[in-house]
Amino acid sequence: MPANQILIFDTTLRDGEQVPGCKLNTKEKIELALALEDLGVDIIEAGFPVSSPGDFHSVEEIAKIIQRATVCGLSRAVKQDIESAGRALRHARHPRIHTGIGTSDSHIQSKFNASRQEILERAVQAVTWARNLVEDVEFYAEDAGRTDDAYLAEVVEAVIDAGASTVNIPDTTGYCLPHQYGEKIAYLVSQVPNIDKAVIACHCHNDLGLATANAISGVIQGARQVECTINGLGERAGNTSLEEVVMVIRQHRELGFFTGIKTQRLNPISRQVSEIMRMPVQPNKAIVGSNAFSHSSGIHQDGFLKDSQTYEIINPEEVGAEGSKIVLTARSGRSALAFRLQKIGYPFNRNDIDALYQRFLEIADSKKEVLEEDLHQLAKAYASTIIAV
Repeated sequence: MPANQILIFDTTLRDGEQVPGCKLNTKEKIELALALEDLGVDIIEAGFPVSSPGDFHSVEEIAKIIQRATVCGLSRAVKQDIESAGRALRHARHPRIHTGIGTSDSHIQSKFNASRQEILERAVQAVTWARNLVEDVEFYAEDAGRTDDAYLAEVVEAVIDAGASTVNIPDTTGYCLPHQYGEKIAYLVSQVPNIDKAVIACHCHNDLGLATANAISGVIQGARQVECTINGLGERAGNTSLEEVVMVIRQHRELGFFTGIKTQRLNPISRQVSEIMRMPVQPNKAIVGSNAFSHSSGIHQDGFLKDSQTYEIINPEEVGAEGSKIVLTARSGRSALAFRLQKIGYPFNRNDIDALYQRFLEIADSKKEVLEEDLHQLAKAYASTIIAV
């Protein structure tokens, strides 16, 4: 793996499926797993095998068909979980067991009623069990975002020694600010002696709307894997959005990173996930929302029509979107009206547009959007007045 490549770990089929109402059956999981591999995802977290017979079967079937990507199964730091994941992944060409335990004092005391030392020992034992089953083991330090840095470094060093090749540093509650999360990654890079033997992964939740910003901050400070989901699906307010992370990295070439994602597939797979998981994408969602490349303000429309880059930093075709849209509302100006009329066959001159514009505003004030049929009626009515004169 090149030093500047950012691995994309997709957990739509595991963390994304935890959204209420988004449960997937095996056929649906297989369909999306194949789409994710086609997208260029490096690691597909296919599920949590011990959680149910259905999920075990789904992970097992996905493991059989995926050719290039790593197939990953989640487990707790429990031997039964780890063995179940190992069995589900036995047919995978590139299997990974993702195991771990909570490391924050909140989790240690309230969830496990244990000591830091006991959690450290359980973490090492879990990685050891997993390493006996597969070569590729990822360890997650749940609630790392609120874990004491020195203790987190101690745990990370121990699990790498035990055989973990990836260490996941989750901001499980979405609590961290970008600089805080980045500083945590930087601390691990500088303070863990064997950190060069493992890939650091970011797994950020979006409770404060900072998941993508936190993940990028982690990458800047040394993380080389981002765990994310299509459309940002996930527990509570969701996870880091795959399409956002990929396009931040692609747009900001000065960062010096790249991913293997085929960006032209981003909008198609977004729609596919939305349909299969029955979860609409909010219109103003970055990259894949229906309004992501729409312009309705007259000032924006005028600038865009003169040079698209004045208001669009991404070419819609680059992410598989249908193209930019000039949406006509009461906030639209003459340039946009002329553009839309010309597109449907009415090449009016400037004087015509000036005459049409007041009538256009009357229509626009009466409805949310002026549609193509409204424009036809407007144009025909105006043409008839010219003929009459």
